[in-house]
Amino acid sequence: MPVAGNPLLSVKIYLSVAFFIVPERAIFEQDKSIYNRMKTILITGGAGFIGSHVVHLFVNKYPAYKIVNLDKLTYAGNLANLKDIENLPNYEFVKGDIVDSKFMLKLFEEKQFDGVIHLAAETHVDRSISNPTEFVFTNVIGTVNLLNAAKHIWKDHYEGKRFYHISTDEVYGTLGATGMFTEETGYDPHSPYSASKASSDHFVHAYHDTFGLPSVVSNCSNNYGSYQFPEKLIPLFINNIQNNKPLPVYGKGENVRDWLWVEDHARAIDIIFHKGKNGETYNIGGHNEWKNIDLIRAMCRIMDRKLGRPIGESEKLITFIKDRAGHDLRYAIDSAKLQHELGWAPSLQFEEGLEKTIDWYLENEEWLHNVTSGDYQKYYEEQYVKR
Repeated sequence: MPVAGNPLLSVKIYLSVAFFIVPERAIFEQDKSIYNRMKTILITGGAGFIGSHVVHLFVNKYPAYKIVNLDKLTYAGNLANLKDIENLPNYEFVKGDIVDSKFMLKLFEEKQFDGVIHLAAETHVDRSISNPTEFVFTNVIGTVNLLNAAKHIWKDHYEGKRFYHISTDEVYGTLGATGMFTEETGYDPHSPYSASKASSDHFVHAYHDTFGLPSVVSNCSNNYGSYQFPEKLIPLFINNIQNNKPLPVYGKGENVRDWLWVEDHARAIDIIFHKGKNGETYNIGGHNEWKNIDLIRAMCRIMDRKLGRPIGESEKLITFIKDRAGHDLRYAIDSAKLQHELGWAPSLQFEEGLEKTIDWYLENEEWLHNVTSGDYQKYYEEQYVKR
């Protein structure tokens, strides 16, 4: 019921009846038109590393949204990442596979999603070299299934709808010593992983151009932070340093990556989902370029200090191994478009974020132990010990 002369109070009364009161800060941060009714948002891959951070953000920040988290719960999906929100009334978990087109269509028809934030993907380059076909099915076919399901239920009634596809900077290929990837950089993928993501990006753009599907794409640099499965460099090396295991470094460790704190990435996804322009691509980068070997040595020093070891002790664990096939030399993201048009900027410098990340893993040994057993150990042995 409207309250004369006080539109904000009207919004809050409506929400208190339909759900519960939204903080005023959240109201001002959103487009007020979305409060005309509750929205139902699908987040795919929401039990994974980046996905769980996005789910946390949306469930807590937008209580007027119904957040449906779809995840297949492969080796990298972990519902323990979401224990603190699993019983909230605006959150629902659904186990399912985006490759199953019939299941996806049924889910879309049942839930009538207003928006899709698509993070579900196979992401590890080494695994893509071992089994490229799996990456084609999940990253390409799975994305097309989602696009078809959205197109089917929205039926050209696109107002208030959005399909948001999250991708990687690896689709751009590699850089030399200078330069940065922009949204105009041509695609030049070098691994089965990046080729599968490039293909999925193209399909999203094609559905926008051909069918008018309201969509946006973002390409981000390397993420780090809590809840990351320890096949990726930072959590892998934290675990290995803690347990005095070798630190396997590809080649000479001279490959350069741009590092983005995962919570800053989640904030960018929030902003792009709500304010991005349909048909556009937005690059998301941390402006933190590090050679792998320099990053590893910095981690060793921090870990030595936190574990009470002599400085330099953990560096003795560094072991150089044969380089990865098609290993790109350097990535660097120019996120000026996102910053200037939508007002996003990274909140943490890498050194601060790295300290916070190491602290989290050291304080959550049980989580790390639970995900570094069984199949992970077999995979780890194949990828690193036997090289």
